[in-house]
Amino acid sequence: MRLSETFELVWATGWEERANEHLPHLLGLGREYPTLVFDFQPQWGSAHWKLSAIERYADGRPAAWIDDSFNDACRFWARHRTAPTLLVATDPAIGMTDQHVEELEAWAHRQAA
Repeated sequence: MRLSETFELVWATGWEERANEHLPHLLGLGREYPTLVFDFQPQWGSAHWKLSAIERYADGRPAAWIDDSFNDACRFWARHRTAPTLLVATDPAIGMTDQHVEELEAWAHRQAA
């Protein structure tokens, strides 16, 4: 919830619009968030199928992407965007931690400076 003060949050999950049926309640977020619609069927263990939808949504703006399944295509995309881009890798067994939130907030602060 802390990140919603600094970031425009959006779900980028294979659950698509179903994310709001479950995740806000399970995570205690207290609200729903926009969801991305993907061009391809999700592939287990891979995040590249999300790239085109994330790129369309970011639309040249700075973007931070939090995921537990980055691959080389994701890292290539992040390095070659003209807008500032941060990939934050999480452990699927743990999820986001306070350390991730602090990293994201520090990155956003640097972008604003």
